Amino acid sequence: MQVFGLVGNPVGHSLSPPMHEAAYEECGIDARYVAFEPDPDDLEAAIEGAQALGIDGLNVTIPFKRDVLDLVAPDDLAARIGAVNTVDFGGRKPTGHNTDAAGVKRAFAHHDVSLDGRAVVVGAGGAGRAAAFALADAGATVAIANRTVESAHALADEIDGADGHGLDALGSLVPDADLLVNATSVGMDGDESPVPSETLHTDLAVLDAVYSSIETRLLREAAVAGARTIDGGWMLLYQGVAAFEQWTGRDAPVNAMNGALRARI
Repeated sequence: MQVFGLVGNPVGHSLSPPMHEAAYEECGIDARYVAFEPDPDDLEAAIEGAQALGIDGLNVTIPFKRDVLDLVAPDDLAARIGAVNTVDFGGRKPTGHNTDAAGVKRAFAHHDVSLDGRAVVVGAGGAGRAAAFALADAGATVAIANRTVESAHALADEIDGADGHGLDALGSLVPDADLLVNATSVGMDGDESPVPSETLHTDLAVLDAVYSSIETRLLREAAVAGARTIDGGWMLLYQGVAAFEQWTGRDAPVNAMNGALRARI
């Protein structure tokens, strides 16, 4: 039996186990997906222990996505983003990948949205970094808006053609944008939106990475404005799809994974 899992702290809320186990069942793979919650000071021991025990692959979530970079051999994209969310133990040294970027691109692709326009990414943390690199690599011109403007500028400096702003710039950025990604936690615990509703418009595609509530205030207001809306479940789904394909070398059963995910959101 193969064993895959998730490393984070906390992980009790994670929807990854049912999503991945639905994929194994659909494909007839003898595997389990287990959530692990090591102490933040024990990440290195956790990665070494997973390799020693023959675990086949791990997803990595908060607060370990950046710290695990030093414990694996990251691929080029993960190194540029500065975060790893998928570890493959298939070689002599664990390899690190960032499937959050694939989650962004494939969520837009699923909704037939072209990525070669003007994009605004709200947030410069882990999800924001993945979104900004993913969109820039796909051909978009990226503007990053963040509460701490220095972080937005720092991220923009790493991406060709990108520029950084404070949140007060959203009023001028969003009306001219084709793509909008909320990569902050705003909307996760309350009925709030990081984007002024009057800036939303019909020529906009909006992806909200928040998935604890499928219909966030941002997405409700975007729908009223006539924008195309993409909930955070799609990004979560497709980062998991990319991880499954990385580990198994097989096409993921997207419908089965999505069904298991939607049943629990």
